[in-house]
Amino acid sequence: MPTTAKICGLSTPATLDAAVAGGASHVGLNFFPASPRHVGFEQAAGLAARTPPHVARVGIFVDPTDELLDHAVTAGRLDAVQLHDTTPDRVAAIRDRARLEVWAAIPIRTRADLDASRAYAQASDRLLYDAKTPPGSTLPGGMGVRFDWALLDGFRHPLPWALSGGLDPANVADAIRRTGAPLVDVSSGVESAPGIKDSDKIAAFLKALPTP
Repeated sequence: MPTTAKICGLSTPATLDAAVAGGASHVGLNFFPASPRHVGFEQAAGLAARTPPHVARVGIFVDPTDELLDHAVTAGRLDAVQLHDTTPDRVAAIRDRARLEVWAAIPIRTRADLDASRAYAQASDRLLYDAKTPPGSTLPGGMGVRFDWALLDGFRHPLPWALSGGLDPANVADAIRRTGAPLVDVSSGVESAPGIKDSDKIAAFLKALPTP
């Protein structure tokens, strides 16, 4: 199966259109207020309305309240929920509440971090392996940080999974060849500045995906 891609943190019609035109399988709408990629409910609704049915809409959250989750799911017409800094029990509760596919983001720096992902196997539907951000960071991801892909060697993934963290048009093909990732996720790697997506970089990233 060819590797598919999620373009995360989209906030404008033009860049969402670029992701769709380039063949992205998923688009990400960020509902974490501290992020430079944050979108409001009205903004999310407009983006959702121009996303074709074959492209899945994923909402990005950091341990959200039920109220935020409910409003975002409705406004963004979400197909899936991506959760950062959220305990396995809370992930399971959100899946029960939202009745949507749930992705658990796993911050990775060491093999022990990767092994800890098994705690989410019963609570979620997909694991998103992301680089652990530096201590004191205000954001759980989207900072262009990459983890050592060799940590994935021989690892038996308990769920479908995606690779994130430091990907860009120049290294995504190598990342896929090295890890066998079935889905790749990019945010800062297709930006001209934090939170400002670049349509040309989005197109280049999607064009760089290996073809079968």
